[in-house]
Amino acid sequence: MKTVDQVQVEEKPVKVIIDHARCQGHTTCMLKAPEVFVLNDEGYNDMPPTDVPPELEDKARLGAMNCPEGAIRLAR
Repeated sequence: MKTVDQVQVEEKPVKVIIDHARCQGHTTCMLKAPEVFVLNDEGYNDMPPTDVPPELEDKARLGAMNCPEGAIRLAR
């Protein structure tokens, strides 16, 4: 029998979710985390819900926290 310490728990990836109706094209998310956020030709973030690699979670969080419209949320 395995102990709790021996069981490896695999976490779900963080998912970036954009509220497209709230995005006003300030581009702050992309400026803070260009590795995570992609803008369309008009400067709006219209990316679909996207899984973020573990090594970019902090960057995704930074982009979300700096969105002046609160249009970005992270979920597991």
